[in-house]
Amino acid sequence: MTNRFAILLLCAAMVLAALALPELAAGQTPTAIPGYENVKPLGPDGRVVNRRAIPRAADGKPDFTGVWAGPGFRHNVGVGDTDTPNVRQLDPKAFPPYKPGGESFMFRPHTDDLLIDDPTALCLPNGIPRQLFSPYAQQWIYTPKQLIILYEYMHFFRVIPIGAPNRAHAANIEPTWMGDTIAWWEGDTLVLDTVGLKEWMWDASHEPSRWHSDQLHVVEKLTYADPMTATYDIAFNDPKIFTAPWTTKWGMKLHPTWSILEFVCEENNRCRAGECKLSPEQEGQK
Repeated sequence: MTNRFAILLLCAAMVLAALALPELAAGQTPTAIPGYENVKPLGPDGRVVNRRAIPRAADGKPDFTGVWAGPGFRHNVGVGDTDTPNVRQLDPKAFPPYKPGGESFMFRPHTDDLLIDDPTALCLPNGIPRQLFSPYAQQWIYTPKQLIILYEYMHFFRVIPIGAPNRAHAANIEPTWMGDTIAWWEGDTLVLDTVGLKEWMWDASHEPSRWHSDQLHVVEKLTYADPMTATYDIAFNDPKIFTAPWTTKWGMKLHPTWSILEFVCEENNRCRAGECKLSPEQEGQK
């Protein structure tokens, strides 16, 4: 009798749990985000319906597939699955000691040359790591053999092979804005390891701007904290500038209704190369 009673209680709990989730109506298209295959992502009050469990992929590892708000958001999810963008910058209080000449290499005074002051004003890429702090959505597509990340800002992407831990990068990597990234698992923590970066800006700091060297090594570590949130630790090692590596701690928030929007840097760019012009609406108000 005891076992039968326990089974009845379990069945009742499962029924109540199912009733608590807003199911898809007939004809509605299910989402590709794990955990929302047969559930509406928004409840009747317009609030996000949180997943009940951390999703697992076919290989048993946590599945990060979905559209995320990264460090460039406050993660205060509101009605309609909204979030608040927040341009992030690295905190100088976290910097390790500089090597001789490292500080002068990193901090570059304002010059009126946008290639130094802020190359993104010329529609050049922001690159890694600045891309990581961008207040735009990013879509992750996980498979056991590779991770694909699509960034809304300037539509940059990363195709990252997943393999053995701590393996070597390819030889003779040509420096690029996004670098060469490989990935592996440490338990349930996904590790992204990036080298081969151009000498470029760290973040959106200005006057002075802050630049890293072409020796920068970036390691990102992501771990689910709950079914909707991931911790996002980023370690930096730039031996041309600092005497030691250092780590910053951020977060990621899943937004099940979001999708990547089109982004064209040159469209409606009224401040091309810093030369700003009035919009047609502003001209009409003169």
